Amino acid sequence: MISEADQQLIDAWQAAPAPLLPMLHAFHDRDGYLSESSIRAVSEALKIPLAELYGTVTFYHHFSREAPGKEAPRVCTGNVCCKRGGNELLESLGDQGATAMPCAGRCDEPVPVIWGDRVLVGTTKDDLQHVPSPLPVTNPGEIEECVFRGIREDGRSTLAGYQATGGYEGLKKALAGTPEELVTVITESKLAGRGGAGFPTGVKWKAVAEAPGDPKSIVCNADEGEPGCFKDRTIMEHDPHALIEGMILAAYATGAPQGFIYLRYEYPEIAGILQKAIDEAQSAGLLGNGIQGKDFKFHLYIRRGAGAYICGEEGSLLNSLEGKHPFPRNKPPFPVTHGYDDLPTVVNNVETLASASHIARLGAEWYRSLGSGDHAGTKVISLSGDVQRPGNYEVPFGFPLKTLIHEWAGGPIEGRTIQAVTMAGLSGGFLAGDDMDVTLDEPCIRGKGSFLGAGGIMVFDDTRDMVEVAHGAMEFFAHESCGKCFPCRIGTQRLTERLNGGAGPGDMASWREEVEDIGSTMKATSACGLGMAAPHVTESLLRYFSEDVEKHVSASKGG
Repeated sequence: MISEADQQLIDAWQAAPAPLLPMLHAFHDRDGYLSESSIRAVSEALKIPLAELYGTVTFYHHFSREAPGKEAPRVCTGNVCCKRGGNELLESLGDQGATAMPCAGRCDEPVPVIWGDRVLVGTTKDDLQHVPSPLPVTNPGEIEECVFRGIREDGRSTLAGYQATGGYEGLKKALAGTPEELVTVITESKLAGRGGAGFPTGVKWKAVAEAPGDPKSIVCNADEGEPGCFKDRTIMEHDPHALIEGMILAAYATGAPQGFIYLRYEYPEIAGILQKAIDEAQSAGLLGNGIQGKDFKFHLYIRRGAGAYICGEEGSLLNSLEGKHPFPRNKPPFPVTHGYDDLPTVVNNVETLASASHIARLGAEWYRSLGSGDHAGTKVISLSGDVQRPGNYEVPFGFPLKTLIHEWAGGPIEGRTIQAVTMAGLSGGFLAGDDMDVTLDEPCIRGKGSFLGAGGIMVFDDTRDMVEVAHGAMEFFAHESCGKCFPCRIGTQRLTERLNGGAGPGDMASWREEVEDIGSTMKATSACGLGMAAPHVTESLLRYFSEDVEKHVSASKGG
């Protein structure tokens, strides 16, 4: 028997698009955790088998099953934060029921703590405070920006402020032409996906527009879960209408009447900012039916995740959105033909969509001109770790990494040297030595055995134990593996064990052979990018720090 109070929450969400996550969040927000009775009520209301729903609920890290649940602090102990006192802060909050989380997407500030619906930062429990996300760092080279164009202007997060700085002019311009003309502009700009895959945006929009099946959907992947990446948070907090305008443009180009922003759980306050911006746009006739007097409608919804790195993968995200267990999907088919509800769907990253709003206003040629050499456009880099000025920097593609680190970000702390950086968050492994003399573009970085990906770069100076850093990275991948395929599920665990000295051969040659064998198997047979990317950590560790690895192996044998 469903109680009256439970029924009220169910009634509020049952008829909504993609109802499972918001319904679970409603119960979680009300009670602080998900009780057995609330899970049963949701199961009955949405006709989801109870066993299946339990499996889905327990897959997410942030859905608590008992008190104090949501009211207990969650402390970031990721690769950057653990060096800034994350573990010590976690211990000091133990009497509050504190638990660790692997990354909170706030690597530019020490140390983030999620407490209820607020994000606090500090290094001790006594100095924890709420502060807005830092604005992007103003580049010292006076290089023209795209994504961060106007973001630092007063009031930019409001509709009035956004329009005062050129906002929605791109939409007005697009609506004066045809959807096909808009697709042509985006295609000619050479804008490609900024979430890591780098697929041409115009090609994706055209494929969805031409694919049979309705209703089509626009899905924004705002589940920014890669450690070391925090650029999307800044865009959504300080420039939410740029994202919304980009989604409306994608809807017009493809004929999609609905869209979803799949928002990372660790950004609770961003949900309110986005909803306010959506309401403003709706009231101004920029969302809803008959947009700007045209025969064009687009309805936009926010759907919060619940803490699962794998949901940054588009197939897992779509399954999560649909209320299914968030395993990756087999490909083909691809989302452009079989996406949300098995219908044509655009899945784009926050940075990609925000870029589209500027391109629609200023043109394809303008965007292409922002790159260096043969590279078109810009990339936002989230820079963190052992560097004097961490933060988000927008650079032209082809920009030198060393210039970014040493000139723009101030280099390492005085008296120290940089021994390595991670690329693509953790997924690209490390670059070190002469290989740090690269330009920030995929061809150059892939030539060094890594990739740029979403643009998270963590810096490690000469005080860091790189075997320990690699162990922390692999531990993260093992923790976040969805478990669907055994190469990733078992492989990440075995590599973690080899890096903590708890198992494996005691001589370097055998250790290397075993680790390389595990890595090659994972890369060849894993179901999604997590299992394919994780071995970059051990590959690059062996490439650059083989002497440190040999000491680790010898010490493990001696122990």
